[in-house]
Amino acid sequence: MEKQRTGKQLFIKGMLLKILLISHNFSPFVGGIESISKVFAQHFTNKGHKVHLLTWTRDSRNDTENYPYKVVRDPGIKTLFKEHNWADFVFENNPSIRLSWPAIFYRKPSIISLQTWVAQINGKMEIQDKLKLKWLKRADKVVACSTAIRKKCFSEAMVIPNPYQENNFQVKPSIIRNKEFVFLGRMVSDKGARLAIEAFHKVVQNLLGTSGLRLTMIGEGPEKTKLENLALELKLENSVKFKGCLQGEALVDELNQHRFILVPSLWEEPFGIVALEGMACGCVPVVSDGGGLPDAIGKGGLTFRRGDVAELASCMLRILQDEQLEKELRARAAEHLSRHKTSVIAQRYLQLIENICQKKGLSNIQKVSI
Repeated sequence: MEKQRTGKQLFIKGMLLKILLISHNFSPFVGGIESISKVFAQHFTNKGHKVHLLTWTRDSRNDTENYPYKVVRDPGIKTLFKEHNWADFVFENNPSIRLSWPAIFYRKPSIISLQTWVAQINGKMEIQDKLKLKWLKRADKVVACSTAIRKKCFSEAMVIPNPYQENNFQVKPSIIRNKEFVFLGRMVSDKGARLAIEAFHKVVQNLLGTSGLRLTMIGEGPEKTKLENLALELKLENSVKFKGCLQGEALVDELNQHRFILVPSLWEEPFGIVALEGMACGCVPVVSDGGGLPDAIGKGGLTFRRGDVAELASCMLRILQDEQLEKELRARAAEHLSRHKTSVIAQRYLQLIENICQKKGLSNIQKVSI
């Protein structure tokens, strides 16, 4: 694909796409889909395309954050039709039919990314889930964030993994890595926080309690008090420390103090970005084998049978006692992480969008004089 640069913009020769990016939630909410949508919108804009981001999320701050692209919040029906009419291409970052249904009337080329399961938490398919599956079939391409999502939700999807924010999560050589295990996630049963503490207890018992091992619990949630009480009951109050919610540089600094990150989710994670963030900060991941977590760590960590506290403890002991294994796993991280950089993943999506437009032979795309 021939490209030329004019000023700070990079164009497909003779073509400037108007991309409608649909994100059910967006900033100021904080979450996976919100941050990924921001990455995509920024990258597409940097490459010279025009982006309008459509979301239900209101902002009581009156959009104090300046974006180089247009953010359309809580649209009415008239605005929905206006935005779909404006677009050359529609990109749904996870199905959001209430924002995308006008596409039926315009039939613009589109892709839909699957960032989570198309089902309820209990695995059952409700009417809205069945409708989403039908909706997927009308897209030019469906992209799944992991092999697990592709297999369970839409077998015809292609897999493009999720990115991590490499400018934030990175190794800081000046920080001493003198702690062993860290858990990062909400203090709820699905995330396996209790499993982490119970497995840590087994490890301490195996080492006769004289090892001086430490487990740091990062996060908040409704089960935090119960987990603190569990640590007391197991006489781990000097070994298990609860740090609460950490963000930004404080989180990165804390992760850099640890050798291993535990991601023992009982729920099948669609992807598992927290494992990548830990790896980027120098932690070797030990994760449950459900959902997209094996994809997230590649060959750079260990997996255990989901929900099996004894197997998790065994993995923890193994990685503690085998320095060569720890060294080998950590050495594999750089190559794996390079495939998950924001620019790499966003460009894969943009290349897909551009290829679809070329195959469609669109005639309504704005011409650019170069």
